[in-house]
Amino acid sequence: MLERAFAEVTDRSGDDGNADVLDAACELFSAHGIQRTTMDDVARRAGLSRITVYRRISSKEALVEQVVLREFRRYLDQFFLDIAHAETLEERLVCGFVSSLRSIRSNALIGGLMVAEPQALVPMLETTGRTLAVVSQFVAGQLRQEQAAGHVDPDVDIDMVAEVMVRLTTSFLLTPSDQVDLDDDEQVGDVARRYLVPMLGMKGRP
Repeated sequence: MLERAFAEVTDRSGDDGNADVLDAACELFSAHGIQRTTMDDVARRAGLSRITVYRRISSKEALVEQVVLREFRRYLDQFFLDIAHAETLEERLVCGFVSSLRSIRSNALIGGLMVAEPQALVPMLETTGRTLAVVSQFVAGQLRQEQAAGHVDPDVDIDMVAEVMVRLTTSFLLTPSDQVDLDDDEQVGDVARRYLVPMLGMKGRP
């Protein structure tokens, strides 16, 4: 699923026509969890008939996928918006780390599921499995662009650095920290500046 989100980040063809259904589903998933939400519930919330909902989206599984994909696209949109003003790799890394933690922690769907159905988040946020690999590949792709531009030391193992960064981010999301106030962007940014930036061997680089 995440592969599609990364590959189709600019594709909104399915979102506009189904916005009312996706909005209704997202609200219900956030409030009651995915398992306890039925297609009938979604149809009622959207003000549509059950038949109309099924005509647009063939199954509950497909509905869940579309909702998650849309939320992830929105996260990526915000991520690129937040780092757009950064002029150096250090600034982009710090802004990206802050943006990622803030966006995911403040997401209504994730926040709601943490209360209503926390087990549904395990496949999305666990530190093993396909999700970690896909997100690490995305981060590695961004870092390779920086390396090709001469902003990252050529000897740096991009894949390893990307995985460490993703594991660190996921750890903060899953486990409360006694050392860092995750609601304080300055503190979160300082973590990136002190511990992530040095991994890229970028002394004296723009």
